[in-house]
Amino acid sequence: MAKKKKITHGANDISPEEARREFGISYDELEKLMQTRGHEGILKLNESYGGLAGLGQKLKTNLITGLAEDETDLALRVAAFGRNEIPPKPPKTFFRLMFDALQDITLVILIICAIISFGLSFYHPTDETFQAELKPKEANVEWIEGAAIIIAVIVVVLVTAFNDWTKERQFRGLQSKIESDQKFNVVKNNTVKQILIKDIVVGDICQIKYGDLLPADGVVVQSNDLKVDESSLTGESDLIKKHESKDPFLLSGTHIMEGSGKMLVLAVGEHSQTGMIFKLLGATKEDDEEKKAPKNKKENANGRVDADANERLVTPGLNAGSTGNNLDATELQEVAIDQEKETAGDDDTGGFKVKERSILQAKLTKLAIQIGYAGMTIAILTVIVLLVRFSVEEFIQRRERWSNKYFNRFVRYLITGITVLVVAVPEGLPLAVTISLAYAVKKMMIDNNLVRHLDACETMGNATAICSDKTGTLTTNRMTVVQVYVGEKHWKNVENPIRAKEISIPDKTKDIILEGISVNSSYASKLLAPPEKETLPKQVGNKTECGLLGFVVGLNGNYNDIRQRYPEEKFVHVYTFNSVRKSMSTVIQRPDSIVRMYTKGASEIVLKKCKTILNRNGEIIPFSNVDYDRLVQTVIEPMACDGLRTICVAYRDFPSDKLPDWDDEANVVDQLTCVCICGIEDPVRPEVPEAIAKCRSAGITVRMVTGDNVNTARSIALKCGIISPNDSFLVLEGKEFNRRIRAKPDGEIEQNLIDKVWPSLRVLARSSPQDKYVLVKGIIASKRNPTREVVAVTGDGTNDGPALKKADVGFAMGIQGTDVAKEASDIILVDDNFNSIVKAVMWGRNVYDSIAKFLQFQLTVNVVAVFCAFIGACIVKESPLRAVQMLWVNLIMDTLASLALATEVPTEELLTRKPYGRTRPLISRTMMKNILGHAIYQLAIMLFILFAGPKVFDMDDGRPVNNVFKPSEHFTMIFNVFVLMTLFNEINCRKIHGEKNVFRGIFTNPIFYGIWIVTFVVQILLVQYGSFAFACVALTFEQWMWCLFFGVTVLVWNQVVNLIPVTRHMPKWGSGEVYSQTLPVDLGQEGQTRPGTSLTKGQILWLRGITRLQTQLRVIKAFQDSIDRQPPEYATLDRLRAATVPKLTSFYYDNRPLTRPHSLNPIITINTNMTDNHQPSSPTFENTQL
Repeated sequence: MAKKKKITHGANDISPEEARREFGISYDELEKLMQTRGHEGILKLNESYGGLAGLGQKLKTNLITGLAEDETDLALRVAAFGRNEIPPKPPKTFFRLMFDALQDITLVILIICAIISFGLSFYHPTDETFQAELKPKEANVEWIEGAAIIIAVIVVVLVTAFNDWTKERQFRGLQSKIESDQKFNVVKNNTVKQILIKDIVVGDICQIKYGDLLPADGVVVQSNDLKVDESSLTGESDLIKKHESKDPFLLSGTHIMEGSGKMLVLAVGEHSQTGMIFKLLGATKEDDEEKKAPKNKKENANGRVDADANERLVTPGLNAGSTGNNLDATELQEVAIDQEKETAGDDDTGGFKVKERSILQAKLTKLAIQIGYAGMTIAILTVIVLLVRFSVEEFIQRRERWSNKYFNRFVRYLITGITVLVVAVPEGLPLAVTISLAYAVKKMMIDNNLVRHLDACETMGNATAICSDKTGTLTTNRMTVVQVYVGEKHWKNVENPIRAKEISIPDKTKDIILEGISVNSSYASKLLAPPEKETLPKQVGNKTECGLLGFVVGLNGNYNDIRQRYPEEKFVHVYTFNSVRKSMSTVIQRPDSIVRMYTKGASEIVLKKCKTILNRNGEIIPFSNVDYDRLVQTVIEPMACDGLRTICVAYRDFPSDKLPDWDDEANVVDQLTCVCICGIEDPVRPEVPEAIAKCRSAGITVRMVTGDNVNTARSIALKCGIISPNDSFLVLEGKEFNRRIRAKPDGEIEQNLIDKVWPSLRVLARSSPQDKYVLVKGIIASKRNPTREVVAVTGDGTNDGPALKKADVGFAMGIQGTDVAKEASDIILVDDNFNSIVKAVMWGRNVYDSIAKFLQFQLTVNVVAVFCAFIGACIVKESPLRAVQMLWVNLIMDTLASLALATEVPTEELLTRKPYGRTRPLISRTMMKNILGHAIYQLAIMLFILFAGPKVFDMDDGRPVNNVFKPSEHFTMIFNVFVLMTLFNEINCRKIHGEKNVFRGIFTNPIFYGIWIVTFVVQILLVQYGSFAFACVALTFEQWMWCLFFGVTVLVWNQVVNLIPVTRHMPKWGSGEVYSQTLPVDLGQEGQTRPGTSLTKGQILWLRGITRLQTQLRVIKAFQDSIDRQPPEYATLDRLRAATVPKLTSFYYDNRPLTRPHSLNPIITINTNMTDNHQPSSPTFENTQL
């Protein structure tokens, strides 16, 4: 129960008790009402509250016009019934993050050893020999090494905790942005407005539609074929039909799968069904404060443990109000599905799949384990060598007896070994990954990519295939009617207002068009005044419907006046649009006592249901199959070849005294009268062709999956550059695609058949979401390539959820996408633009490169530091690098380098190479060459200084005498040279592909050069003023110049390393092998080639002859049209083509040794894609019925 508190609004303080007295019902009663179902709920609603009208009165809500925009009233409702938000869990405190950072076992061991060393520094045994070994000044500062180690550990912990704190703040800020972007349609003062989900209050009238995820609990007040998926809460897999008189209760977190309507909000926030589930799961701030459970990990709905809540970003604003938690209704739905799949198994037809661990995570885990084992081995060997050598010299050669003074020595050796392990173990690798991903996510927001799952960012770097929608993604999603067939006449350029006024149609036909489009469209679709500096009206809602409404305006119609005459609540019945119907029908009661049904949808589908058509006089005349074929060939196909989406508007009248059974849709939506066919233009985005060309150069295959006509799809694909006129790639319809991937018409999908289709498939038209899911699943499951394809998919509809979940990366449309699609996605395209997907690829590859840069840098330091310590232990009985010095190097290598190298900005060069692939190791041959080359060079320099430095640089030998180590210029120079070589090598590591100019773009990343300069300055201070804390001695200017010289030579040495050749074996990328030596055989219903089939030389010549003839006929046709201007359907050319091509084709089939598939028609017509009115382009073979 929420705590009682006063709500302050303006000058008034309203307590919850006072606010509740203003209404005739409490939230406790509303909660109990929402817990009822079906007939019981309706009975309780009618008996206890007087039905919907009585409930509206108690809540002081007008069920038609909604609430007034009264701030005082809203404050009262918030005080009485709560806000529509669930208080998030409080973030971890900084001290908690420090405690988490201290859980690293190596740091704990290091602290223990440092404390022992610190304690022993104050203990001096009464041994005269030992006392003689120490000078008084040295004896007083022995404690500094232990203290310095502890301080270094504290610095590492503070930096790690600060990074985690920054990361959590960034993710919470991102969630706040998501929350602020989530809005919902609410009726206020009889006007539909979009408000923030968190501002919805009890008593609001919400407008709900297909694809919405309900933000609150409520009851239906008006419905149009409303069906809801409640599986996320109830586990019921079937869609539940909702109606005012039949199960009207709607639950937050459930999905609207079909229809539309209005809902009266009854419960919000913690009082809603989703809110109560959050409370049961302990996911709210209130419950967290009550339990105070010391858990570092949290469980999700099915008991699984998420070790890092920041690994997944969700859109909490889509749930029951706003919440900062990483748990949502979709996760609850996944629970039910996962449990179901545990018993039923994965099938070929659906089911959401929890995605496997990302490719990068798997590679990094394997690499970290290998490095850890190697580091542990060398660390143990270092300690053993130091202990054995010291023991042999002291106890065997000198025959010394055990004394307490040796205990301090052994602790020092142990500290050295542990420090070697600390340096060797790549604990900075997770930090580098986190920083790189967090930085990429933040920057991707600027590029209109809202990342919901962190691993999706780096997965895009491996993408080899993109299955993209057409509308809004490849096109501008600015729909305009540019052609229309009405009254037996084909009108063009009707987008021009002057041209539109020239359309002469009977008033009866015009009235039907105006009324049919205005009524039979979502009332949320509308045209608004043009924004500033723009001339075109703003389209709100479904863009296809907005295009049709623009046509209504062009005919001097007023769709708002028509809608006021026919409000939604008075509709007799509605068949909403879905991917199966591909049409929408609305039944209204006209004033003349006629019940009329208006239908609009895909032209071929609606036309097949038409038995009559309006002629030029507005009279109804019969419409036969012959008329249908003629209309398809002369109107629909030319429109489609111009890249237009064709929509047919039709109607049917029913006598009011003999109404049909509205549930019998097949018989109701039939016997229609065709009114007009509209050709809607949706221009290709100007940046898309270039973006697709970049994908091609990057080794990524782009496939277009659309519900549009195959000719429209092919035309758009040509304009986008997905296919080109001379390509032999497949362009299939959904039906033909299904025929090819099944052995029998109604049989199971076979993977081997899919493998024959997808490599050459580029366009899938007239497809359903199920077709998209099958295609995505088939590509992912394919074993055709040595490495599995990594598939990205775009989707905007509710039914796209399975495909988005199945894909490696699912992109949901931020503008057109439904809430359900967004919940199923990994990344939301804020601008619905394909170019944003290309930017996501760049950032994904940049993440890979950032990790690779860090790995190259870290492993070089690892090899040098570890082997230097080991060689020193073996030869000079002491590591040249003291423990505290190696901790400083570790800090440079891990924390600071991860910040510097993981924040590089991506460049266009990332798109000029192929994807990394799933099996390619993180460390490439070039990187391995760089690591070994620089490690050998740096080791050589350090060993040179170690053994020859005192003589060459005229300094005292710093190697221990009689097992006594003293700070010296000698070992200080070794430490300084090592750090400077490491710093200059950090510049080299910015380039990992053999680039010569390592300084290119260095000033585009201020984080890099800022950290580099700060590290350099701190190193100077440590050496000159670190004194005994870092076991250093201040160096002279000459010695500093030598150190800088050795550091700078690393840059020169990098050019030498780049000259060493590397054998490169380029694997096959993309979509399998290219069949460059084969020509099409099985042309299929819509396609051009069946891969894997070879032809004889004679067959090749025959097909070449057909192609050549086609080109010649095209030239003749263009010449003839310029002379007589005859329409192409009456030209002599067509008679020539009809007579010649069948003979050629028949001869070809009769003489080839292959069996002709049963699906092929022996007559193949050579068609061309029409880009102008009659100018053909892009010759294609297509099997059609003549």
